[in-house]
Amino acid sequence: MDLATIIVIAVVVLVILALIGWIISIYNRFMNLKNSGEATLGQIRVAMKKRLDQIEQLLGSVKSYASFEKETLTRVTEMRAGVGKADPGDLNEVERQSRSIIGRLFAVAEAYPDLKTQATVSELMASIRQIEDEIARQRYTYNNIAQQLNTMTETIPSNIVASMAHVQRLDYLEFEEEIEQAPKIEF
Repeated sequence: MDLATIIVIAVVVLVILALIGWIISIYNRFMNLKNSGEATLGQIRVAMKKRLDQIEQLLGSVKSYASFEKETLTRVTEMRAGVGKADPGDLNEVERQSRSIIGRLFAVAEAYPDLKTQATVSELMASIRQIEDEIARQRYTYNNIAQQLNTMTETIPSNIVASMAHVQRLDYLEFEEEIEQAPKIEF
């Protein structure tokens, strides 16, 4: 072999190695985003369980002042049990339902001034608000991760790697920011 052939082969090998390295780095970025998304969803699930626990405690405090249906407590317990295995679509529904319950509880607290000043109820309501903030932060983080991964799955050349690795788009968490209108409570 002459020197020119060796140089051409070396350049081709270097180009192939660089291409393989580049593909591996794109794949690793996909896996990093996927794992970050799963970790963030796990943190959201934990926060939602904490919030549902706080709602259960608040229901216990409120039931002496207002007769909530047993169905409300049953729904909270069912939602809490389902959060651990929920996908983003299911989490959106749990979020909607729990916000409705929170709205009803807050409306009851406002309707009964003595209840609102009770230390336990006030602490639980403050705790729920803190958990709401935590969920909002985690949702923001998750949606940013989803946006990055989804953009990579749709743009050239990373979409080629996504197709080869069967990388799926992530669903966004589309929770309502706040309850539009306080629900009416009837006893």
